[in-house]
Amino acid sequence: MSLKIPEHVAIIMDGNGRWARKRGLPRIAGHYKGAEVAEDIVEFAIELGIKHLTLFAFSTENWNRPKEEVEALFELLRRYLQTKKDKLYKLGIRVRFIGRRDRINKELVKLMQEIEEESKKFKNLFLNLAVDYGGRDDILRAVKKAVKLQREEITEELFSSLLDLSCSPDPDLLIRTAGEKRISNFLLWNLAYTELYFSETLWPDFSREEFLKALEDFSRRKRKFGRVLDE
Repeated sequence: MSLKIPEHVAIIMDGNGRWARKRGLPRIAGHYKGAEVAEDIVEFAIELGIKHLTLFAFSTENWNRPKEEVEALFELLRRYLQTKKDKLYKLGIRVRFIGRRDRINKELVKLMQEIEEESKKFKNLFLNLAVDYGGRDDILRAVKKAVKLQREEITEELFSSLLDLSCSPDPDLLIRTAGEKRISNFLLWNLAYTELYFSETLWPDFSREEFLKALEDFSRRKRKFGRVLDE
């Protein structure tokens, strides 16, 4: 079977806390291990020829977690971006952040903006990092933008351009790890015709081999988009 490489893959990286708990480690240890896995999957995506990759890093609902864990997660993000930004540039990755920014530490927002600006000339991979992102919040913010435009007609194309993921095509494939079978308020508009793949593997154990299993499954799918295809 020939492998069909999707243009855009989105991933809900679930299971970090469970991975840590199984090993008697603090939850943040699972998040650090998960960040290492994310780094490898990003590199593998480039090797495979995937052009857009969207990773769900922190949701609008994640603010409900214990304060210590939330602070640790943002410190992990800050440290990762600070130490890995040069590697991202070297790999030719354009980084974009989707989600709200008004609730994030201003110094971290400044770093995010710096990386977006410095990487915007690269084209090997468009990496979207969803931070303080929620699908409903994304749609609501887009509606508010649409109202301000005062257009007589709002088309799907126009509305899509107001969403956070406007610079990337809709995902062809969504992968969620750790056995959960839901999309958890992620990219609600953009996932309308996305193929869904659910892996039992906890994210810190997710490997290139597991990624290939998802792509092999995707390659067997017939994407009809409401049409009737000749059998």
